[in-house]
Amino acid sequence: MVRIRVLVVDDHRIFAESLAAALAAEPDVDVSAAGSGPAALRSLERAAAEGRRYDVLLVDADLGGTLPGIRPAVPVQELGEDGLVDGISLVTGVRSAQPHLRVVVLAEKDDPRRAALALQAGASGWVAKDCSLSRLLSVIRGVLREETHLPPALLTGVLRELTAARRHRTESERLVESLTPREREVLRCMVAGLGRKAVAERLFLSPHTVRTHMQNVLGKLGVHSTLAAVALARRAGVGPVDLEPAAQIRPEETHTA
Repeated sequence: MVRIRVLVVDDHRIFAESLAAALAAEPDVDVSAAGSGPAALRSLERAAAEGRRYDVLLVDADLGGTLPGIRPAVPVQELGEDGLVDGISLVTGVRSAQPHLRVVVLAEKDDPRRAALALQAGASGWVAKDCSLSRLLSVIRGVLREETHLPPALLTGVLRELTAARRHRTESERLVESLTPREREVLRCMVAGLGRKAVAERLFLSPHTVRTHMQNVLGKLGVHSTLAAVALARRAGVGPVDLEPAAQIRPEETHTA
């Protein structure tokens, strides 16, 4: 019998352990529970190292008590036990590290915007916490067949949110394309969280020149803060600059303004 390995992640330990116990009663399910994002990441990494990877991750949408969308997804692999990892950030992190893993988000209530965020992060399903065990098992088995599961009442709202997100992305991409190559490079540094001095050192520019580039970036993107510029860049698919030592930049590039 092929067994399904499931990891339940919820910071309400009673719920996590109760759900794990209920799922464990199924003859083809092996299940464990984790009480935080960092704990879940350690469990996933340990299981992968031992050659017994998990198949499905059930994660609380409200993990860490943080509303998805309020802040960008964090590099979850760098957080400690006390670090906050919200549900959407965890989805993003694990799907990037373990593409084979299927993720189902467990939610207290239906929310089209948050469900759309979960799907964009790589989740395969959105299920109410109070759904029946048979329904949850059906979703778990379905996502392993590459199915996407959403409550019927959410479909219209989620499609609307995804359509709006595509529209915003298209507009964001158009604005980013208006930047010069150097301005795009500066923007990627901003996405990486580098301040003016760090950008100047990395690109071998003066702080004054970097300040001018940053002002030009904000102006062309039509925003008034670095945070807004970073959010727009992420919508356009602009990733952070690789934070390798600046000395690895080719010498012939150092004179470019």
